[in-house]
Amino acid sequence: MTAEQRRNLHAFRGYVRKILDPTYILSYMTPWFKDDVVQHIQAEKNNKGPMEAASLFLQILLELQEEGWFRGFLDALHQAGYSGLYEAIESWDFQKIEKLEEYRLLLKRLQPEFKTTINPEDILPEISGCLINQECEEIIQISSNKGLMAGAEKMVECLLRSDKENWPKTLKLALEKEESKFSELWMVEKGTETIQMKDLEDDEMKTLDVQIVYKEEPENQNLSQNSCPSSGVLATYSPLKPRNYQLELASPAQKGKNTIICAPTGCGKTFVSLLICEHHLKKFPQGRKGKVVFFAVQLPVYEQQKSVFSKHFERLGYKVAGISGATADNVSVEQIIENNDIIILTPQILVNSLKNGTVPSLSIFTLMIFDECHNTNKHHPYNMIMFNYLDQKLGGSSDSLPQVIGLTASVGVGDAKNTAEATEYICKLCASLDTSVVTTVRDNLEELEEVVNKPQKFFRKVESRTTDKFKCIISQLMAETEALAKSIFEELGTVTLENLSQIQNRNFGTQKYEQWIIAVQKACMVFQMPDKDEESRICKALFLYTSHLRKYNDALIINEDARVKDALNYLKNFFRNVRAAGFDAIEQDLTQRFEEKLLELEGISMDPSNENPKLEDLSFILQEEYHLNPETRTILFAKTRALLLTIALYFQALKNWIEEHPRLSFLKPGILTGRGRTNQTMGMTLPAQKCALDAFRTNRDSKILIATSVADEGIDIAQCNLVILYEYVGNVIKMIQTRGRGRARGSKCFLLTSNADVIEKEKINICKEKMMNDSISSLQSWNEAEFKEKILQIQSHEKLIRDNQGKVKPVLDKKNKKLLCRKCKTFACYTADIRVVEECHFTVVRDAFRERFVTKLHPRPKNFGSFEKKAKIFCARKDCLHDWGIHVRYKAFEIPVIKIESFVVEDVATGAQTLYAKWKDFNFEKIPFDAAEMYNHAQDLNLQGMDGLE
Repeated sequence: MTAEQRRNLHAFRGYVRKILDPTYILSYMTPWFKDDVVQHIQAEKNNKGPMEAASLFLQILLELQEEGWFRGFLDALHQAGYSGLYEAIESWDFQKIEKLEEYRLLLKRLQPEFKTTINPEDILPEISGCLINQECEEIIQISSNKGLMAGAEKMVECLLRSDKENWPKTLKLALEKEESKFSELWMVEKGTETIQMKDLEDDEMKTLDVQIVYKEEPENQNLSQNSCPSSGVLATYSPLKPRNYQLELASPAQKGKNTIICAPTGCGKTFVSLLICEHHLKKFPQGRKGKVVFFAVQLPVYEQQKSVFSKHFERLGYKVAGISGATADNVSVEQIIENNDIIILTPQILVNSLKNGTVPSLSIFTLMIFDECHNTNKHHPYNMIMFNYLDQKLGGSSDSLPQVIGLTASVGVGDAKNTAEATEYICKLCASLDTSVVTTVRDNLEELEEVVNKPQKFFRKVESRTTDKFKCIISQLMAETEALAKSIFEELGTVTLENLSQIQNRNFGTQKYEQWIIAVQKACMVFQMPDKDEESRICKALFLYTSHLRKYNDALIINEDARVKDALNYLKNFFRNVRAAGFDAIEQDLTQRFEEKLLELEGISMDPSNENPKLEDLSFILQEEYHLNPETRTILFAKTRALLLTIALYFQALKNWIEEHPRLSFLKPGILTGRGRTNQTMGMTLPAQKCALDAFRTNRDSKILIATSVADEGIDIAQCNLVILYEYVGNVIKMIQTRGRGRARGSKCFLLTSNADVIEKEKINICKEKMMNDSISSLQSWNEAEFKEKILQIQSHEKLIRDNQGKVKPVLDKKNKKLLCRKCKTFACYTADIRVVEECHFTVVRDAFRERFVTKLHPRPKNFGSFEKKAKIFCARKDCLHDWGIHVRYKAFEIPVIKIESFVVEDVATGAQTLYAKWKDFNFEKIPFDAAEMYNHAQDLNLQGMDGLE
């Protein structure tokens, strides 16, 4: 025990007093505490409470002179279960504990409501991991002896002392699982999950505070029905009787065969997986145990399956647990797998654990189930897991391998043009999953068809506007902007705008034009000249011209599918933001050109003759269907473009149109989009998705949901009887999934488009579905030994390719490089000054770097693990202000975190310039972040003008 440790413990004793009940650790401190001292501390707790007992304990502890007591104290904390306090004292960092204070204050205020509304015995199993084992036993004992209200009061007391970082979110999930009204009062900060480690500056941090109920069962056999009893009384579990077709689907797997189960959405594949699991676990003889892992790609589906499996198996005495990216940092993957019979995982968790050795081999499992198994291809986490499996199988390992089950509504056919190619595609999927059986319903088709309803499909070809005045004016502005960009090249006389990209025959308002813009922008960013000032001027000018062209193109895309009004509002908002930023001479000129046309554009937007014919036809369909059936429930799938920065605005435009339409406003539309993001727009958070779905499910006034492909898989709204595909088409898998959203009897599915190619593509998908079914039937007629031989040939061939690819490793480039602003080419830093924080975040250590950027308060400050996001950083040039990344507090340091897509990389020796989209693509020498080095620069790195961020 050093004097510094004694001083620190004395300084932080206030935190310890709030958390520690010393009577729980005294049995581990017997070498240093005599019996009379133990009795004194116990009496202090009985008379004055645990906080006073903790004060006495600390007073005695700090007076000890014997060797080893400090290590003994830490070990006692660890043994008793005070993991948060243990971690804080060991590192002398109490930030995580400090951040729990606001939740303690909230819980204190809500204590009277908690006592009267919560049954502690119901939620204790869910939150026990946030409490000490002895606390759990005391809560149970007090509830039994003194009643539930006293037990709830004890639970509050224990939670107020909890040192577990995740207890507020765990409590929230427990309350929602029990459908407690108290959950509406318990508002917790949004947490994070990272299925894969991503660049922090990508800002693609997802939340997992509340659960979206994704259901896979038909309405009259809903495994999640118990979670929402209409009476408001907590429902009890009642086992479901399997249907004959479900027993048929489960049969090959129950015989121990690796199987892909291909059956329609809504038939109850999750229930089939329960039957398979139960049979699998019960077949093991005395003294041996099975271990099942169930994979779900989407977090909401993971939550749903975890709930379903827990309810089904815990009553049978099996232990069920789950790990996702949201919880992985707070639990031991190794212990969760070791201590449970069934583990629900998002697949990247296992990929990471196999890579770092936490899970030594897949042989620890006896059964693996892959939900939506058609994703097992390329570099998907499912395929990464199966690569490990196949390496073990083909490498001659003597260790046993788990049985493999895949679940899907459609195996797909890829790019197959005939049944033979489709059969080959399905064989490759089977090879990837090591399955020699594809099971479908054949003997009990009539029963299946009674349960699963297939919507009637209609195609609606709509003509575009005969004259589009808005498009004419915007196209004129785009032509003028292109001419200005071309004039820059005319000054040079060495290169033209046209030969910067290979994309030809581009038209305004198309995705092809957007791709051309991006190609030109990339070429401009690495354009070089001897005169660097001139190079900076030209690159910045071209960046501005192409950025404006892109916005105009976005507006034309919105105009194509929504109203002129919505497209114009998008442009007005863009130019408003331009004025608020640097607003140099080029931007002033481009803004003036737009504003000269603004009055005319406003007139066009208000002219009823410019109404979009597609919206008129959509209005007709909706009015007709709701006239025939006022109780109609609709999902409107709308197209999304991978490169479009305006998805949120596009969907909002459709929503506004419905709300403002005199005959459709009664529909009260909701929006459901994905959680991904582009460089400039955020997707919906998980709680926002839940709110949208809950409103549609439970609010009878909300009759239509406008959705992206996020609603393709997993979401079941049993009452939905109308699916509209608005310029929306994908592959055969997507077609089957979107069609399956209409579950009610008499459902209809409309494809509405102005493009004949879209209808043709959907008709091709219908043919491919038949091709897929024919191919599956053909495979089912194969001799099983023949099928296995075919699978083995594919696996051996693919492994050979994989092994050869693995031998080629990129050469590490140790040469120093410059990072230049991608917009204005201003020097930012050298790669020698870059340090890697926690493997995937990149900071710059030299104090000179702070002079090259300016900061602005972040609009969405958040905490992510050890990071506290505080500000955005921008290029310091006033006529540039390009977004470079963010500024964070990392532990004790204030550091910038930069994103590589904001920079051009220049070789110091040759002057060659390169663009990178991700840090992983940039193979330079990555030096790990070093705290000691940072201490030398910490004072210099404190930002000027950061007072408002504290």
